[in-house]
Amino acid sequence: MIHVDWMTMILGLAIGSAMGAVFFIGLAFGMRFALRTQNPIRILAFSAALRISGLLGVGLVVVGLGGLWAALGYAIAFFFARFIATTFVGTGAPAGGAP
Repeated sequence: MIHVDWMTMILGLAIGSAMGAVFFIGLAFGMRFALRTQNPIRILAFSAALRISGLLGVGLVVVGLGGLWAALGYAIAFFFARFIATTFVGTGAPAGGAP
């Protein structure tokens, strides 16, 4: 029987939820800023590099502190935050009279 360390998984879920929120809020701000500039590729690349390195860096700390179960909770929370973010973005009003 596999022993699940629920406390470290909850730690990973909590930190993963916070990092998922920060990741997608950063994506929203990066997109808004990039769409107002002449060279959006540079802004988007910098934003992506910053967000990905932060996400992976915190993930490594979570793995170091809590082990495999914390890492699993971290990943689950991030994918749940991704699901929520893409669900809310997809519910916008159709543009230009599209159905």
